[in-house]
This record gives sequence, structure tokens and C-alpha cells, in this order.
Amino acid sequence: MENKNTIVINGNRFNFTQGDTILRVARSNNIEIPTLCHLKGTTPSGKCRVCVVEIAGSPDLVTSCDTRAADGMSVLTESPPVIASRKQTIAKMLSMGNHNCAVRASHDESWTQYQLKVHAEDNSPELCPAWGDCRLQDLAYHYQVSGSDYSNVETLYPMEMANPFIIRDFSRCILCGRCVKACNEIQVNNAICFGYEGEKQKIVTGNDDKPLKDSDCVFCGECVQACPVGALVPKDARFDRHWETRKVRSTCSYCGVGCQIDFHVKDNRIIKITGAEDTAPNYGSLCVKGRFGFDFVHADDRLTAPLIRENGKFREASWDEALDLTAKRLSEIKAKHGADTIGVLTSARVTNEDNYAAMKFTRAVLKTNNIDHCARL
Repeated sequence: MENKNTIVINGNRFNFTQGDTILRVARSNNIEIPTLCHLKGTTPSGKCRVCVVEIAGSPDLVTSCDTRAADGMSVLTESPPVIASRKQTIAKMLSMGNHNCAVRASHDESWTQYQLKVHAEDNSPELCPAWGDCRLQDLAYHYQVSGSDYSNVETLYPMEMANPFIIRDFSRCILCGRCVKACNEIQVNNAICFGYEGEKQKIVTGNDDKPLKDSDCVFCGECVQACPVGALVPKDARFDRHWETRKVRSTCSYCGVGCQIDFHVKDNRIIKITGAEDTAPNYGSLCVKGRFGFDFVHADDRLTAPLIRENGKFREASWDEALDLTAKRLSEIKAKHGADTIGVLTSARVTNEDNYAAMKFTRAVLKTNNIDHCARL
């Protein structure tokens, strides 16, 4: 019996589910097809044309992200015509703006070695803030397409820095549309879209092309995380070199959802936060507080030790002293005035387990049901 729903990719036969795209089948079988506009969980558009592949019997290359696999289809992902097309596409994107990728690297040196070498030669702040963490640069390096001839290309639109969180550098935008998909299909904020036509096309906010601060943008930063180049970057981390940081997985403490986040840490300080894309419940998405609200961690006036009030003034104390005093005072109040004169207020910024422990402490130790949650305030 003939095996249905099989596709041949680079000479290897794979099964697939009806409706799968070529890109999905390839990636599920560890075959890498590069993309710039594709964003998981959104409608594929084939806009960037980096993901083109060759199908036997087809006169033209097709975009793999929006072409469905068909039974008996034979696909080549790195044939000479495919590579030539990708090089042409990458070169065109480099020519669209200020992409000083500087990819003239020899094949016998590692990417990290090359990054350090170029930065040692040129410490100019004009280097792209996404340098070394840019998908376009990665592809230009992989296919050895030089970006040096396209540096400092004149652009139509100035950089937008009029909001506290996000820099919009239109000179580096390749119009891939990932930010639009992230805003409209993942976060469903519908704050940005494509505007104008032809050579004047840009990403705009609604019909009037306002700055982000005057638009419907809620500054969740989903577009920043989706941007594959340096067109959208966090304002506070604009000139931080990503290879000098390390990632630390944590849980956002702003509410009870439990979004997973990655701290980007340098010298024991948080430089920026990104959503963890590989795990529930948020799969990379964050709100404005979760993504940008971390300045309090290193605030000069942040409390770092318990304080005890004596004679109208606070003094620092150890945790043992503070906890002993708290236990003593609660016992005195309970003995003198009764358990129901004590109340406990829990927080949305701690874990469910901490709130449960607070509830058990209130009812089992203090012997009162007077416990409530800060969200009701």
C-alpha cells in the first residue's frame, strides 16, 4: 500500500499532516530554512522571501512558510538557485537602510571572535544596537553577503525616541512585518500597521502615523522581541553588547499569571528583560511592567534590610530580630484583644504558594479568618 502524505526534502522522505507548510515539515525534522518575516503563531505572508525553496517540476522558487506540503513533493532547501535568490534578497535588505553589518569575516574564525575583533577596531556608538544579535546579520554572514557597501544609507524617516521604552529606528527597518503580526495577531492590540506605498512604505500607528506615545500602543514590547534587526530596541539597553550578558530564567512578580522571563544580566545588574519563548504560560509575551519595569531592582532607595521603628525613627535590624519582634507583638495583641483584632493582607506579587502559606498562618496560627488580598483594594 502506497504511503500517503510524504514529502522528500533534500533527498530524505518525511511524513506530514495535511495542512502543514514546507517550512513546518522541514523544521520539525531539524532541517533549517532561514526566515525573517515568519513569526510562530501568526499568519504566514512570504513577504521577506528568504525562505524560498526549489520544488521539482516548478519553474519558480516558492516561499516555504506559506506553501503547503503535498504528497510526493520533492524539495531542495539549499540548491544553487535557492542560494542565489537568498543572497540577492539579503543584499536588497541591506540596501534598504543603515545596516552596517560588516560581515567580511573569514570562514576560519568563529562569530564571537569576529564580533570582538570588529568592536576592538571600532567602538563607535553608531554601531547597530542589535549588532551580534541580528537575524539579518546572521544570514548576511552565513551567505557571505557584504553589508559594508550599504552603511549609512539615507533614509526618509528620522529615529523616534519620544517614548520612555522603545526606540524606533526606521533606517534599520526591513519591512518584514513581524512587529505588525506580533501586535495584531499575538497581543491583538492593533496599534501598528503598514503605511504609505512604494519606496515610502513604513510601519505606522493607525491612519495618522502618530508617535507611539500618542497612539493606542500599550508598550508591551512584543514588537521589540519580534524584531529581527535593530529597528526596535529597548531604550535603556540600546548600547549594551548582548554577548557580555548572561541569561537568568525567572518568574515575573507583578501579578499571579506567572509569566516566565529571562533576565539579561551584566556585572550582577539586570540590563533588560525578554519573555521566555519556550515555555508556558506566556510563550514570550509580556506586559509593559513585566518587560520594562525592573528599575526598582537596583534603585538606590530600595529597602535591603528590615527596619524597626524606635522613638519615632527607623533603624536597620536583622531578619531574626525583626521576625522575633513581629511574633511577640502579634502574640501580645492576640492575648489582650483577641484574634479577630488582627488582619492579614496578602499580595498579587508573590507566588500562590506564599499566599497559601499566609492563609494557613492566619487561620491556623493566629486563629482568625481576617485575611484578604490586595487585588480587592
